[in-house]
Amino acid sequence: MPGIHVRFETPKELQEKAFQVVEGARDTGSLRRGTNEVTKLIERGQAKLVVIAEDVQPEEVVAHIPILCEEKGVPYVYVSAKQDLGTSSGLKVPTAAVAVLDPGRAKPVNDELAARVAELIKRPS
Repeated sequence: MPGIHVRFETPKELQEKAFQVVEGARDTGSLRRGTNEVTKLIERGQAKLVVIAEDVQPEEVVAHIPILCEEKGVPYVYVSAKQDLGTSSGLKVPTAAVAVLDPGRAKPVNDELAARVAELIKRPS
């Protein structure tokens, strides 16, 4: 069951694309990990994509991120597990959120994902 911070359901296919973008940014671009870093980058307008884990406890840790992303016009997407998000971003530990600054070679996937996520956000639930 998704937490209070989950504003829409992300299909498995889009979660996989999110991991592709995170891995591409890790290898050939630029990304930052962790709730505080992600929050700062959204506020500064530097984040190109934000990926948030659904299984964060307590949920309040990341509850502000989707709202901030919408205010700043930053695309965001959810993945089901913080462990998978940590792994794909190059960490050996889980992470609650990742901000992609430069998707590197994953830019085409990032652009497609941003467009698809924009449709999910607009769709009334």
